Amino acid sequence: MQSRRITGVGAGVVKYDILTALSLIGLTGSPGFRTSMLRLISMVTSRYNWINDEVSVGQRDLARMWGVDERTVKREIKRLTAANLIVCTRPGVRGRVAAYRLNRAEVLRLSRDRWGDVGTDFADRMDGHAEDETPRVVKVDFGRKAQSAAAGQGTWAATRQRLEREDPALFGAWFQHVDCETFTRDAVVLTCAKRFVASYIETHLSARLMSAVEAELGPVDRLTIRCED
Repeated sequence: MQSRRITGVGAGVVKYDILTALSLIGLTGSPGFRTSMLRLISMVTSRYNWINDEVSVGQRDLARMWGVDERTVKREIKRLTAANLIVCTRPGVRGRVAAYRLNRAEVLRLSRDRWGDVGTDFADRMDGHAEDETPRVVKVDFGRKAQSAAAGQGTWAATRQRLEREDPALFGAWFQHVDCETFTRDAVVLTCAKRFVASYIETHLSARLMSAVEAELGPVDRLTIRCED
């Protein structure tokens, strides 16, 4: 599951704007947080694959780039993940390096208050980027009674509550129609009654859903949405 990729005409401007936003976040933080953001910026600038919307670099390579040991790399990645600035899209296993996606929506949210300090042109562009990162809410009555986000059990219930807090309208239009069949780090299997709902969420809301799931459960190997019709 991936967010919208940055490619094509104007992609270079968008990338520089994102790097600027990361810089703004770091400059307003504590000295330790500034170091974390500088490390994140160096990783994104040098190794981010914008076509696949992910970065996949070994801990040894990151340690050499950052001038630290591998234990520090592990702590730093954990810190950046906990801050929701990056999301693990593929956990690392023996013989395979982990992959992470830059959470652009969170980057925009954390830097928003500083856009005007860079300039009105930058603020205007960032407003446009924010619109691109915000899914358009299409309200459809599927004839199913709305469920409270508290419905369900365990971590999936917490995920539903998180989704509702982040965007009540979006939750009411789409995520409330999703139920959970399996919720483990090995596999998350969600179900919904309508094929259209599953298709829409996979196409437009997958990144938001994955972020909410991993915020509660941690990195997952696979997330699937099945329809029941």
